[in-house]
Amino acid sequence: MFLNAFCVKCDRCGHCKKLAPEYEKLGASFKKAKSVLIGKVDCDEHKSLCSKYGVQGYPTIQWFPKGSLEPKKYEGPRSTEALAEYVNNEGGTNVKIAAVPSNVVVLTADNFDEIVLDKSKDVLVEFYAPWCGHCKNLAPTYEKVAAAFALEDDVVVANLDADKYKDLAEKYGVSGFPTLKFFPKGNKDGEEYGGGRDLEDFVSFINEKCGTSRDGKGQLTSTAGIVASLDALVKEFVAASGDEKKAVFSKIERGVEVLEGSTARHGKIYLKVAKNYMDKGSDYAKKEIDRLQRMLDKSISAAKADEFVLKKNILSTFT
Repeated sequence: MFLNAFCVKCDRCGHCKKLAPEYEKLGASFKKAKSVLIGKVDCDEHKSLCSKYGVQGYPTIQWFPKGSLEPKKYEGPRSTEALAEYVNNEGGTNVKIAAVPSNVVVLTADNFDEIVLDKSKDVLVEFYAPWCGHCKNLAPTYEKVAAAFALEDDVVVANLDADKYKDLAEKYGVSGFPTLKFFPKGNKDGEEYGGGRDLEDFVSFINEKCGTSRDGKGQLTSTAGIVASLDALVKEFVAASGDEKKAVFSKIERGVEVLEGSTARHGKIYLKVAKNYMDKGSDYAKKEIDRLQRMLDKSISAAKADEFVLKKNILSTFT
C-alpha cells in the first residue's frame, strides 16, 4: 500500500497542494490494480495515526509492503511518473499512467476567441505557465471549481498556457502567473479576478457574477431556481381562496411571460406547481417535496439531482 499523509486544513502546506494532482493521477492509474492500494490520510483529523507512523512533516509518503505495518519512506521525485515507477517496482506491477478527465477547458490560439468571446457564456480564464509553482499549487483547486460548474451551460472555467501563447497573454495584459481574468457575457474585454484562491472564494465569485447557485461540490443550493419577482405573487396565491386564487394565477402567468434565460425556465416550474396546487389541493407542495426527497436519497445522476432540487426549492415557496 502506498500512503500519502497530508494536511488538508493548513494552508501553509503548499507542498501538499502541489502533490495533490499528481497523487490523484497515481490513484486513478492504480484503481484497478488488485495487489496495490493508493491511499491518503488527513493528519489534521487523524493526528494519533500519523504520529504512530512517524509523520513529522507534510506531505509524507510511505510504502507499506504486503502483510507488513513497517513502512518505507518514499524519498523520490513527486511526479506521477516517478511515483508510478516506484510502486511498480515495489509492488511487482506494470501499470501505465491513466489520464484523469478534466472539466477545465483548455484554450489555444485556435479556440480562444470562439470560447472566451462567446457573448452567451461567462468565462473564467487562468493564464498560467507550466513551470510556475503557484500555478501548480492552484491546479487542484481550479479543477474543483470547473467540476462544481460543469453542469452550468452558460459558465466556462478555462485555462491558457500563456508561456506557449505569449501573444494572447500580452494582448490581455498578463505579466505574472497565474493571472485570472473573468470574461462575462456583457464585457469581453476581460476583468481582473482579484479574489481569494480557495474553492469557496471562486464559487462565491462565480455565483455572484453569473447568477448561479452552486456549492463547492457542484450541488445546487437552497436558493437555486428561486425567482424573487414571483415570490410575492406566490404568497398572495397561497393566501387567496376560490376565484381569487385564479386571479393571482393569472398574475403569475404574466410575471413569467417577461422572464428571460434560466429564470424563464424556472418560471415555468412556478406555473406548473401553481396549477397542480389548484387541481390537487393545498397539501400538494408538501407531498411532492417529500417524494422528490426520496428520489434524491437514491443514487441518481447529477443532472437529475439538479432537476429535483430546483423543483423542491420552488415547491417550498408554496408551503
